[in-house]
Amino acid sequence: MIAASDIDRLLPQTQCERCGYPGCMPYAEAIAADGAGINRCPPGGEATVAALAQLLGREPKPLDPECGPVTPPAVAFIDENICIGCTRCIQACPVDAIVGAAKQMHTVIEAECTGCELCLVPCPVDCIEMIPVARDNFALADRFRRRHEYRERRLAAERAAREARRREQQANRNLAARRAEIAAMVAAVRARRGDRL
Repeated sequence: MIAASDIDRLLPQTQCERCGYPGCMPYAEAIAADGAGINRCPPGGEATVAALAQLLGREPKPLDPECGPVTPPAVAFIDENICIGCTRCIQACPVDAIVGAAKQMHTVIEAECTGCELCLVPCPVDCIEMIPVARDNFALADRFRRRHEYRERRLAAERAAREARRREQQANRNLAARRAEIAAMVAAVRARRGDRL
């Protein structure tokens, strides 16, 4: 059986989700489990289909039209005069290629943008467009993969930190409630006894 990591190495690492999976590795895992077609990667085009067919000993097929057309490499461009600083594109970017802050203008780090187009839909003011670029995304695939993996680790760490804070706050609320309950019981006992301690 071919490992998902071997399949993933043949994908362009745009993390565009056009294949129907939430990134290149989940798609590779689905292919490895023999549950997904090898023709669902528009950014990779026919070259990716042929490489996957050879690796897996399958027949190449035409690209699945359900996944959209083959598109040339492109990068996102944000019109800084229109950007309102909502951060939605930052949250959508699978490789942290967009920088900015809330209510501040955002910009794209061109060299790190995979051209996934995931930033387009959440933008409420339509200030992002895709600009074709002359580059070989496959040559950048390892860097794109590392950036995506770093982002996934960062987000997981942030989720774990939020959960730890939530648990600590809940523990503090429970402790405060228990102390209040004990104080109320002591006060009730004193009131019944008429103690003035």
